[in-house]
Amino acid sequence: MTSSPFETVDCVVVGAGVVGLAIARALALAGREVIVVEAAEGIGTETSSRNSEVIHAGIYYPKGSLMARTCVAGRRLLYAYCAEHGVPHRNCGKLIVATNEAESAKLAEIKGRAEANGVEGMRLLGAAEAMAMEPNLQCTAALLSPATGIVDSHSYMLALQGDAESQGAMLAFHSPVTEGRATDGGIELRVGGAEPMNLRARLVVNSAGLHAPALAKKIAGLPSDRIPTAYYAKGNYFTLAGRSPFSRLIYPVPVPGGLGVHITVDMGGQAKFGPDVEWIDGIDYTVDPHRADKFYAAARRYWPALKDGALQPGYAGIRPKIVGPGAAAGDFVIQGAGEHGIPGLINLYGIESPGLTASLALAERVVAHMTDPTRAPVAAAAGAG
Repeated sequence: MTSSPFETVDCVVVGAGVVGLAIARALALAGREVIVVEAAEGIGTETSSRNSEVIHAGIYYPKGSLMARTCVAGRRLLYAYCAEHGVPHRNCGKLIVATNEAESAKLAEIKGRAEANGVEGMRLLGAAEAMAMEPNLQCTAALLSPATGIVDSHSYMLALQGDAESQGAMLAFHSPVTEGRATDGGIELRVGGAEPMNLRARLVVNSAGLHAPALAKKIAGLPSDRIPTAYYAKGNYFTLAGRSPFSRLIYPVPVPGGLGVHITVDMGGQAKFGPDVEWIDGIDYTVDPHRADKFYAAARRYWPALKDGALQPGYAGIRPKIVGPGAAAGDFVIQGAGEHGIPGLINLYGIESPGLTASLALAERVVAHMTDPTRAPVAAAAGAG
């Protein structure tokens, strides 16, 4: 890195997705000077706006994992935040449905895991009770999660942005980080774009989502063996013509790599199916219309009345995974100086679902790392995601 002058700042958050915005807000509320640099043209252009917009209860994750703890804590914080800030959301609940006896047997295990994580109100239902609640449903048994809901993710991100900016945080778009270096005086970053910046920060938070491992590789002095490999698990969505046939979210029993093709609804009443799991090598948001064949087959297991031609290609998102196909699901990773040895640098890796739900709780943990820079890392844990 050349010797061009650097402007000394307090905190730089890299990435203006939902987690980066929540972190910027938390730091600003803690009285820190914050600059958010974002390579894209606006907030939440990738994973944060390409998901199911579900407020997850915290059901599926291994007990004690960071995913489990931050999902449950974050869900409670998120409902309160949305109510306080007028963010559109709805606590609609969801049913996890079994369509054969083998799946029915798994529901008790899922309920036990949820309760171990502190999820409230989980209830096993027989087929008749479940289908009375949702007349269009066909199943052999179901598990009710009353804590699950939906949120307008963009409105939520706008509220976070507004909170951060009202406390003095600044956002810079079209501002990609091109290189960095750890120095005794802080983390030096070169930021490109139409108005390049050279910043020397006391604290840098790498919340770059899909690009977090690539960004970490640009920071000279960061041990390469502390940077995980990025894997991309694409999730395709298909939209349903007309309103949802269900009042609650409907999920099948989970499958390896994801939660199966489920039906959700947005705040406008638009129903959508997805996501599936498609492992890819690069970032590609194209939805292949031919994938609908598998969606019809999956959805008709619990909604046999789904008509041919009812599904249209919707959109796709990509899960920023740090474990590849066939591996046990990874955990969220918040990596500080206790792991990589660089004071003032916090890396967030593998922040896939339930990252939106967990965002406020993740922000609290980053602030905790900031106050104790030698804090031991929260490492990846094995188990179902």
